[in-house]
Amino acid sequence: MSLLEIKTAMLAFWLLLAMDPLGVLQAQSLAPRAYLITPLHSNAVTLTSSFFSGGLDFNGVVPITGATGTYSVPIFSYYHSFGFLGRSANILVALPYGVGTFQGSVVGTEQQIYRSGLLDANFRLSVNLKGGPAMPVQGFVKWKQKTLLGVSLTVIAPTGQYDPSRLINWGINRWAFKPEIGFSQRRGKWVVDGYAGVWLFTTNGAFFSSPAPAPQTLSPIGSFEGHLSRDLGSPRFWASLDGNFWFGGTATLNGVPNPKTKQTSSRIGATLAVPISKHQAIKMNYSIGTYVRFGGNYHNFSVAWQYSWLGRPK
Repeated sequence: MSLLEIKTAMLAFWLLLAMDPLGVLQAQSLAPRAYLITPLHSNAVTLTSSFFSGGLDFNGVVPITGATGTYSVPIFSYYHSFGFLGRSANILVALPYGVGTFQGSVVGTEQQIYRSGLLDANFRLSVNLKGGPAMPVQGFVKWKQKTLLGVSLTVIAPTGQYDPSRLINWGINRWAFKPEIGFSQRRGKWVVDGYAGVWLFTTNGAFFSSPAPAPQTLSPIGSFEGHLSRDLGSPRFWASLDGNFWFGGTATLNGVPNPKTKQTSSRIGATLAVPISKHQAIKMNYSIGTYVRFGGNYHNFSVAWQYSWLGRPK
């Protein structure tokens, strides 16, 4: 292998590592009961700590072995519910921060790098279409869920750490949008959820490249997600089995697409939510990849503390 080929392989290695962490958070997310409604003017602050550890599958795109990453992502999020044209609606804002180390062997040369910094901000607006009118708490306590149908729009804003002269960045330097439709059906203590959506990306006009940054695009990523959960004594104390599947995301750099970067992957996991007081709860989640064609195959464990209230904090 020539020196130019080695440099190209090393460059591709770090570029792919730079793309993967946020992709894990976006496409691989597992969120049971995401379309359940809450009373008007419900609020919640959540502090989440997520830990990722695992390898990367490059699908023969570059000659790399032993590529791994270990990183943590603390997340601060705020949730608020309101009425929209008589329907229940809510907005969620999340601010993540990443700290981690990535390493791998490129044609026998070990490479390692450490990064810490802000990831891109996340915004999600959800509106119920069927089964969940906007209700004050007095009406909500008398209401019984049957079938819910809702839509949401998640927006990733390019606010994260990004420098086109650096190979590894937490931010993706582009906007991303995910319209989604969600279904939820309750039967007694059991709840079945299903979501279908698609990630759409704008162009990163300054993606790291040699001899100068170049425009890079990603094709849409379709995603499906399903959950089966059961109340364990109350609607706030529950456990679920989770799974998803996503496909797409072919990368095109400076007008040249690379079909081998197309993603076709899935994850399975489990979630447990435990109330610890009237206003506080703990949620734990574990997931692992079941099939990865290209990208990260991480073990992910997260624990979240949530404080919720109606109107003003008590």
